[in-house]
Amino acid sequence: MCAYCGRRFTAAAMTLDHVAPRRGRKAYDRRDNLVLACPACNAEKRDLAPIAFLLARRTRAVNLLRYGAHLSPMLIDLARSLVPTEADDAAAVASELDQLDDLDDESPYLD
Repeated sequence: MCAYCGRRFTAAAMTLDHVAPRRGRKAYDRRDNLVLACPACNAEKRDLAPIAFLLARRTRAVNLLRYGAHLSPMLIDLARSLVPTEADDAAAVASELDQLDDLDDESPYLD
């Protein structure tokens, strides 16, 4: 599953993305900064800051919360703050957030 668009891809098609861009810093290669991303999302994100990429399409924040439970607390807080709050999306987003605790067993990042 792509951590940004939420679509399923084959393992061969997936790429590894640094949520907070590396820009030469090895500390950013840590597991709590890496997610699986489809080639299209990874190419679109490039080296954008997470806030810029997530703000462009806030449903990405919902997906990042769903598939990024292993991320650092700072990235989780950022994604939570960007979840859409429009009245039309509120019920769907609330349902997604309610399911987050149940998704730990489905995470591809579990050891």
